[in-house]
Amino acid sequence: MTTPMLTRRRALLAGAALPAAAALAPMLAPHRAQAAAEMQGAGFAPFHRFMLGDFEVTTLLSGSRVVEEPGNIFGLNVEADEFAAVSDAALIPADRAQFFFTPTLVNTGAELVLLDAGLTPEGIADALTAAGYAPEQVDVVVLTHMHGDHIGGTMTDGAPTFPNARYVTGAVEHNHWSAAGNELFDRNVAPLNDRTTFLDDGGTVVGGITAMAAFGHTPGHIAYMIESGGRTLVAIADTTNHYLWSLAHPDWEVSFDMDRAAAIAARRQLLGMLAADRIPFIGYHMPFPAVGYVATEGEGFRYLPGSYQMMLGGL
Repeated sequence: MTTPMLTRRRALLAGAALPAAAALAPMLAPHRAQAAAEMQGAGFAPFHRFMLGDFEVTTLLSGSRVVEEPGNIFGLNVEADEFAAVSDAALIPADRAQFFFTPTLVNTGAELVLLDAGLTPEGIADALTAAGYAPEQVDVVVLTHMHGDHIGGTMTDGAPTFPNARYVTGAVEHNHWSAAGNELFDRNVAPLNDRTTFLDDGGTVVGGITAMAAFGHTPGHIAYMIESGGRTLVAIADTTNHYLWSLAHPDWEVSFDMDRAAAIAARRQLLGMLAADRIPFIGYHMPFPAVGYVATEGEGFRYLPGSYQMMLGGL
């Protein structure tokens, strides 16, 4: 039996539903698409910044490209089947790789120090601009070694890309390339000799940035320890060129290494130190933003990409 009160309540609810339905009608009607948004292409910000003690550290993506058949570069002393199996287990293709070129900018509060100049002047200038700096603000340019993807950005149309900077590089490295008859070195580095100073293992760039010999990739290849406020970071340059095919397997030979036995020894020594002391590092060719840690694993190592550790000041 329906009471008069219940009947009145149903009528009130039905009446209240009418305005709500009217309001929802445009939302429930078939949606007519607007003009399609233009595809932007894959990408990410070309810089990544964090504090290391009192220093501000910025990694700069000065370039990236796809390289075909990386098995012709990495793992030259292993069979193709092993190279493919290791790649497959890590869920990356064995027939192509994404290469990254990542200089490091350190603002000490007194000087702006750039470690390596990138592949091209346009690439490093664009990355600097995105990070809020201009090439004219760089006080010191450190060249870890003289391969083209590290010195390609030092000159722009025959003039220094960083007009107000002084330059620092390893003495052994510079001496080798000065006598090598290398066209790019002769064009991009030799003209800067009058504003360049040279150091050896343990030498100081500025307070808090110290050279660490890691010879083998090139005759005088140098990594750099960066220390501030009780925190430590190592810019390893090209000590290892890939997080899997070189870092995880340090004994795999790499075509870019000029002295492969020495490069393997340098990899094992430096990666072993990073793992034992739990020190973060920046690798010039690691996947951008190129910051991570190393852990020992079996006979080799494992790359641990940085997540939020540096946002908290490190471990």
